[in-house]
Amino acid sequence: MKEMSEINQDYIEKLFVKYAKVNTRSDDRSQTVPTTPGQVALAKLVTADLKKLGVAKVKFDETNGYVTGTLPSNSDKPISALGFIAHLDTADFSADHVKPQVHPNYDGQDIVLNEAKQIVLKASEFPNLKKFVGQRLITSDGTTLLGADDKAGVAALFGALDYFIQNPTVAHGPIRVAFGPDEEIGRGAKQFDAKGFGTDFAYTLDNGQPGQFEYETFNASEAKIEVEGTAVHPGDAYGLMVNAVTIANEIVSALPKDEVPEKSRDHDGFILVNHFEGAVAHASLNLILRDFDTPRFHQKEALLKRIVAKINDRFVEPRVTLELTEQYQNIGDEIRKNPYIVNLALDAYRRIGLTPDIQPFRGGTDGNAITAKGIPTPNLFNGGDNFHGPYEFVTTEAMGVVAETIVAIAREHVRQFGHHDVKPL
Repeated sequence: MKEMSEINQDYIEKLFVKYAKVNTRSDDRSQTVPTTPGQVALAKLVTADLKKLGVAKVKFDETNGYVTGTLPSNSDKPISALGFIAHLDTADFSADHVKPQVHPNYDGQDIVLNEAKQIVLKASEFPNLKKFVGQRLITSDGTTLLGADDKAGVAALFGALDYFIQNPTVAHGPIRVAFGPDEEIGRGAKQFDAKGFGTDFAYTLDNGQPGQFEYETFNASEAKIEVEGTAVHPGDAYGLMVNAVTIANEIVSALPKDEVPEKSRDHDGFILVNHFEGAVAHASLNLILRDFDTPRFHQKEALLKRIVAKINDRFVEPRVTLELTEQYQNIGDEIRKNPYIVNLALDAYRRIGLTPDIQPFRGGTDGNAITAKGIPTPNLFNGGDNFHGPYEFVTTEAMGVVAETIVAIAREHVRQFGHHDVKPL
């Protein structure tokens, strides 16, 4: 029999709509923390709402942009703290004057988001919509994103906290929550105070449908390649010209033809040339390297180094420089050492009737930086869809499932902590 909690979905929806209206688009050109004033505005709203709800130790840390709080344990036995983390910023897409629209009892048909601009959310283009028939579907007006990534996670986390506060007889250990900035540009979690957060592990509440669970991400590096050529008049070029464009093309041609994003899925890695600019005298290449398998990831880095070294060997002075910068590491390498984190979540999913859908996260989350700081942090889900664009949506009910899942994990932790069987991953 499913163990269900009476989550206040109306409370979640109202918070989500309020938060969605705040422009929290992050900006990788900015050097402030957070990178945009809207994130500060939302952080202060979240701080006030946490205090109003009755959460303890609420703090907005202006040095790193994080809002944190604690729901103290009400259990009669010692239990380690659980952490849940959601991000405040939205992606690089229009976020001015977001106008959330609630469509009650969605009928599965097309939705006219903006009649004047003829913007339509079409069920034929987005078949996932059919899964939400009968639910309260929330969209923007089609001129902006909605912000479900990750304000759905933020609102759902409030819903879980509200449930425990309204039901003080439901046992749980200490629950630590954090709401952070600049996830979309990979910057915010690098400032996260892991020691101060005080948990052995945590979960992010980022993209995904109910039941999804991700404890693997890419390993990631960025490569910047500069090629120095020698420009002379083409009529006098014999033995003198060194064409930087030709050398740059040679580098691209030496990369594996099938290890590219358009031919990759699931656990496949890739190398993407995402910028190429050149003339005879100088050419620049930017690449990103991704792989779940750590040895294969390092093989990709080594391949790039060999390609560059082989070209440079042809010249008296090196013509090609390579700068490799590690962006993040696969959280799975660390989480596999702590299978309780995964098994706890999956057991909670099953207890509330969710079928676990374990997927590799083909990107990175705040969990990458937080895991690297010593708190293993896999990702749950936030219930939204069509992220980062004008057709983004989420349902009130899906956010309710996120809240219910958080509650289930906390209750399962009470049952299992200290006497659980550790099942290997």
